[in-house]
Amino acid sequence: MFWVPRSIAILGIIFISVFALDAFAPERSLPEQLLGFAIHLIPSAVLTVILVIAWRFEAVGGVLFLAVGIVPFVTLSNPLWVNIILAGPFMVAGALFLLSHFQRRT
Repeated sequence: MFWVPRSIAILGIIFISVFALDAFAPERSLPEQLLGFAIHLIPSAVLTVILVIAWRFEAVGGVLFLAVGIVPFVTLSNPLWVNIILAGPFMVAGALFLLSHFQRRT
């Protein structure tokens, strides 16, 4: 139970990071492409910070991942299935971090 939420969170962060690759386009200059790439990686950096917190404090990380999982549903106007694909791994990881925390306490 220790590695499952961490693995899901890592895979989810990698999945979100892949979307940063759309910053590269031949009609843009290299500085524009690199700036766009860096901006697209901000969500991945935030998720990585949350993962580091969750690694040490499972309950706090679980709540943070659940909160992050709600964000696409509130802020994006994507179809429901798209938001589930984007947020699902983080909601599952958050629930599993909380479950792991409560299992360790008992």
